[in-house]
Order: sequence, then C-alpha cells, then structure tokens
Amino acid sequence: MEDKPAVLTVEGLKKTIRGKEIIKGVSFDVREGEVFGFLGPNGAGKTTTIRMLVNLIRPTEGTITVCGHSVQKEPERALRNIGCIVENPEMYAYMSGWENLEHFARMFPDVGEARIREVAKIVGLDARIHDKVKTYSLGMRQRLGIAQALLGRPKLLILDEPTNGLDPQGIKEIREFIRELAAEGLSVLISSHLLSEIQLMCDRVAIISHGRVIAVGEVKELLRESGSRIVWRVQPLERALPFFAAFLLQEDSAASGGLPTLSGDPCDLGDPGDPSDPGEPEDAIAVRMPAEQVPELNRRLVAAGIDVLSISIKTPTLEELFLQLTEGETIG
Repeated sequence: MEDKPAVLTVEGLKKTIRGKEIIKGVSFDVREGEVFGFLGPNGAGKTTTIRMLVNLIRPTEGTITVCGHSVQKEPERALRNIGCIVENPEMYAYMSGWENLEHFARMFPDVGEARIREVAKIVGLDARIHDKVKTYSLGMRQRLGIAQALLGRPKLLILDEPTNGLDPQGIKEIREFIRELAAEGLSVLISSHLLSEIQLMCDRVAIISHGRVIAVGEVKELLRESGSRIVWRVQPLERALPFFAAFLLQEDSAASGGLPTLSGDPCDLGDPGDPSDPGEPEDAIAVRMPAEQVPELNRRLVAAGIDVLSISIKTPTLEELFLQLTEGETIG
C-alpha cells in the first residue's frame, strides 16, 4: 500500500475558533485503494477536520490536497474528486430510489441514466431502485446514500458513521461492500465509533485526540507496537509477584543476564483475578511485555520453585489501543 499514490494529503492543518485552537497541526494522507479510519473521542476534532476536508469551513493554517488539487485554491477541481455522506443520508422518502438519484444527478453535467443504473448496481439496489425510499431498510438507505456519493465518479469517498444504527447483518454487509469498493481502486475515509468494525474494515487509521493526531499507521503495525498482553497462571501467586516486578523494572540489561531493557513504562501488571477479564482464574496475572522475554521469565519462575500452569498471549484490540492512547476518553 505504501507504493500507492496519495489521493488525499493533509499537512499541518489548524483551526482556531473564537480564539481557541481546535485543530492543532493535523497531518495524514489517504492512499489509492485503501480504507482509512479516522478515530477520536467526542470533541477530539474529527467533525471539524472533515468539514475542512470538504471545504465547508476553511482552515486557519495548513493545506488539504485532493488528487493534486488544493481544496483552498482550487476547490471545484479538488471537490469533484470527493463523494461524502454524513451519518444517515437525507433522502426524499416519498420518492423512489431512482428519482432521488436523478435529483442529485442534476448537480453533475455528465451524469445520466447509464451512471444511475451503474451506481444502483454497484451498491446492490438495482432490484429495488424503483421502490419508494420509505419502504427501504436503514441499510438500504445507507447504500442509496453511498450511491448518491458515487454519482460523480469520485476518487475519495468520505463516510461519517456509515454503520450507525445498523443491525449486525447490516454492519457486515456495509463492511464487505466498502472493502469491495477499495478493491476496485476507490479510496475510503471512515470515521466511526465502532472500533471492532474499524479494525476489520480499515488498512490504516489515524487517532486524533484534543485536536492532534497521536497515532497513524497500519492497524496491524500499531497493535504490534502497543505490545502483547501476557496472561500467566502461576502458583503460589504471592511468591511470583516479586519476580514479575523485578523482571519488568530492570533498567540495566547487562545486570540482568543480557536481557533487553524495556522502553516506556516498564511495569504494567494487571490485577490478579481482574473482573474485567472474564474467565481468568484467581491465580492469573496479566503483564504487558515483549513476547521474546517470556522464556527467560518462565525459567526464573520455575527455578524458584513456582509452578507455571499456563502462559497465553492476548493480542491487543484496536479498542484497547485507542483507550491506552487517549487515556480512556469516550469515542464519538
């Protein structure tokens, strides 16, 4: 994906409203054919940033470039490459899906019946496109909204909460549909509070907090860098705890038999029998540590006469990473 050209480039974006800096130097890019997640807690600046991307409000500083065209200097040329829907798309319920698309097609000089048929088929509504929108399910309305956004053949599709209000089946269908669009070369930027869905759907993500992007990268790479959580079952637990603390708090690798020194916060011990980890027994302890250090710690415990009953690696989720980076702020 790294060798793909950037469809959207955001550099040093800032926005000051009534003397308060809301967006503080946001930078990221969205590449051709990728699904990019834009995540942040309530009030982090997601909506303000998206409004600047589509030229609804102007940035105080920074640049936004779409397919090589500046949104600030060449808005018409830049925005013709963007399709956008925000939450539940507004449609005329008393009209058919086809009539709604006809209405919006008038905004584009080169969009006729052939393109309307094409987008209806792309979103899987060709069999129901002549039915009244009031008979559509929420998932069908979302698909119709995406069809509307695709009318002008955009290179970038921006979706704000595309799975909002959908049931699990509807969420799965939208996820698969978005992945299909990306496979055909369309770039998709998604903001969502359903982090489990973002993890399944997106190639890369940017996490924004307090107006700043605090992490950006491939989902798998960000999760790998955040470190695995190792769950140990040991007996007796009381005797084992000092070994975990001493092992994780070491600062001199030479003095500890050549083991690598941990970076960042070296000691992250979970509570034994933590009720937030359902199913973990009382003799379990969760430790955030590099997996390559597990064998050495296991040898030390066994040599001290401590029984190691099991060791399991818990891969972090995007939700856990998000809460870790944003210090528990609520997504929105």
